[in-house]
Amino acid sequence: MAGTAHVMDTTARVRSPLGIVEPGSAVDYLGPATVLEPTRCDLVIELSGGRRCPARLALASPYAPVVGDILLVIGGPGGHYAIGVLDGAGRTVLSVPGDIDVHAVGGSLRLSGDKGVQVEGESIEMRSNKLQVIAGAVVEKFTTAYQRVSEMLSLRAGQRHTVVDGASFEKSKSATLLTEETVTINGKQVHLG
Repeated sequence: MAGTAHVMDTTARVRSPLGIVEPGSAVDYLGPATVLEPTRCDLVIELSGGRRCPARLALASPYAPVVGDILLVIGGPGGHYAIGVLDGAGRTVLSVPGDIDVHAVGGSLRLSGDKGVQVEGESIEMRSNKLQVIAGAVVEKFTTAYQRVSEMLSLRAGQRHTVVDGASFEKSKSATLLTEETVTINGKQVHLG
């Protein structure tokens, strides 16, 4: 129709666990709020004006807030909802039943943590054509350890110190011990041949 302007009503009824927010309902708050008491689903928060009220978690990821977190909260007469984390120290736990695969198609997968990375499991298996470990220090503790190298095992160290509490046994087709300085063999008995 010429000369007639159509205005479309873009408001909609939004259903929430706390009721239905009617079109035109006032949202009286959108901003930061501090977590005072976290529970599983509901929180007690303090809005930036100092008012305390309950809020429901409405985050896209499974985040567990802790006291002192700053959340982004929206709310009105129908209730308040935490819709984002502005500054948090809580934990995000992704927990699913069954197997889960993470695959970077055509790219690399990187896991990093400012305070470390832990991997835990009943059994851990790594498969790779090339394994590279770069670290300032490595500490390994095993009850029993087996190594099988089909071609060559090469070790280069500034110094080497080995202590075996029980017996030590080495066997090879041939062996060479070459030093630039002194070789010392010290034992109650030394058998040669």
